[in-house]
Amino acid sequence: MERTGAAAIIIGNEVLTAKVKDENGPHLIQRLRELGIPLRSVETILDDVDAIVDAVARARRRARYVFTSGGIGPTHDDVTVRAVALALGRSVVRLPEMVSALHARAGDTPVTAEGLRLADAPEGAVLLAQPGMWFPVLTVDDIYLLPGVPQLFRLQLETVLARLSGTPVHLVSLFFTLGESALAAVLDRVALDMPHVAIGSYPVFDASLDYRVKVTVEAQERSQVDEAVGRLLGALPTDSLVRRE
Repeated sequence: MERTGAAAIIIGNEVLTAKVKDENGPHLIQRLRELGIPLRSVETILDDVDAIVDAVARARRRARYVFTSGGIGPTHDDVTVRAVALALGRSVVRLPEMVSALHARAGDTPVTAEGLRLADAPEGAVLLAQPGMWFPVLTVDDIYLLPGVPQLFRLQLETVLARLSGTPVHLVSLFFTLGESALAAVLDRVALDMPHVAIGSYPVFDASLDYRVKVTVEAQERSQVDEAVGRLLGALPTDSLVRRE
C-alpha cells in the first residue's frame, strides 16, 4: 500500500497527565488541512522509548510524512531522538555543525554535557535552516522532529510545510432542521453514487442553535462538490435547509 499524507505523534507525559494542554496537535491538523495534506492519524504517547518506537513504526506504515512533537531537549525525559533512531535501525550521532552552533550561541560560557545532547540526531539526519531561530529543524527520512513548546513548534512547522505540497479540498457545509434519521437515506444514496466525495453528518443537541444537523460535502474537484450538494438539496424539503456555508 502506498504511503500518503501525514501522521502526527504528540509526545509528553505532561499532556497525558493534564499538566499541559496540547496545542500542537490541533494546530498541525488545521495547517495540514489548509495545505491539502491528508492527516492519517494523531497519537499522543508518553516520554517512553519503546512507546515512541512503536508509534513511529505505525505512523510510517500509514503515512509518508511523520511529525513528532516534544522530547528533543537536553533533559532526562527527552528521548525522542534516540527512539526515532531505534525505529529506523540507525545509530545516534553527534552533528558537528550543531556542536559548533551550540558553542557559538554560548559564547564564553562553557556548554555542558547535557547541553550538547541538542547536537544528537539519528544517523542520516538533515538540518533545515530555521529563519529567525538559531536551532534548525531536525529531519530524517520524512520524519520531522519538532519541539513541544507551542511557539517553537509553530515556527518550525512553517519551515517544514514550505517544502511540502498538497491539494486543498473544496468544502461546503449545509445546516438542516431535520434530524439524522430523516437525512440518512438521502445521504446514503448520494455517498454511494459519488464515492470520491466525502460526506459527513454531525448532529447537535443544543436547543439554542437554529439547526439540528450539519452536513459537510468535500472533494478535490469543485464540480463534484457542487453536484453532490445539488443532489442532496434536490432530494430534501426546501424549508429544511437553514443555511449553506
